[in-house]
Amino acid sequence: MDKFRALLVTRDEATKVQSVGLREISAADLMDGDVDVRVEYSTVNYKDGLAITGKLPVVRRFPMVPGIDLAGTVTASRNPAFRPGDKVLLNGWGVGETHLGAYAEMARLKGDWLIPLPKGLTAAETMAVGTAGYTAMLAIMMLERHWYRPVSGRYVVTGAAGGVGSMAIAFLAAQGIEVDAVTGRPEEADYLRSLGASGIIPRSELEGEVPQLGKERWAAGIDAVGHRILANILAVTKADGAVASVGRAAGPDLPAMMAPFILRGVALLGINSVYMPKALRIAAWERIAAVLDRRKLAAMTTTIQLDQLPDAARQILEGKVRGRVVVEIARS
Repeated sequence: MDKFRALLVTRDEATKVQSVGLREISAADLMDGDVDVRVEYSTVNYKDGLAITGKLPVVRRFPMVPGIDLAGTVTASRNPAFRPGDKVLLNGWGVGETHLGAYAEMARLKGDWLIPLPKGLTAAETMAVGTAGYTAMLAIMMLERHWYRPVSGRYVVTGAAGGVGSMAIAFLAAQGIEVDAVTGRPEEADYLRSLGASGIIPRSELEGEVPQLGKERWAAGIDAVGHRILANILAVTKADGAVASVGRAAGPDLPAMMAPFILRGVALLGINSVYMPKALRIAAWERIAAVLDRRKLAAMTTTIQLDQLPDAARQILEGKVRGRVVVEIARS
């Protein structure tokens, strides 16, 4: 494929104004890599929204093709681990930030960044899961690894109607864990219960002043919001419990107290899904394939086309996206 479509982000270096639009580029425009992939599907994550809109300096090279997730078919390989026809998956590794990304019909990538498409999942399903679901599963696995003794009780998930939150609720419920879903969108209560949430917590309940300690409430949590909400969750996490931090939608700072850490032994675990080792990536995706409820996945997923990405980017930053968005890249 000598010429193909791509969503290209450019910047005027004099004014620093960023613009985005569909363009036709060629294989010669692609960056270094040892595996060429025909991209079939991608998705829209919060970071993709930032990259497309320029709200934060996610993109560090211009021009840039955004998109941090992709699934597709190898068309050429100079890497012994992959052959033409192989179905592959990528999450992160700076793709869409420093290396031309997923929102193009072709990508040239490093084979070390790729993993085989998980058995039992289609390319479209992996992108419905995307970095959001992969990060949610990493958080669950890290919480399990942290505990040196069993801690019983409910989990809490914030940003519940978003991508990570939706996937985390579905995965935890599939394991029989009771989950409280924290959301600022009360109209999504039925949707969250359909994913397996046992309780719905208004976001406002966790936005107040942060106490030194509160009554123990949750055994563990997965937080995609940060700021006071995360600080308040830490204050009421049970002794020897843990909270996995995966996002900062409410702000970059954490106005937390020390008491939960030194009096209850609560742990705060940061999840860096971008540069996880390949073995852990494969383990996370194998577990996703084992527990995924495809009916729930379909219920939380919408599909868009490449030219609809700018609008989807704005919506995800405004908190208007429910669940997951799959982007159909390849033209039939």
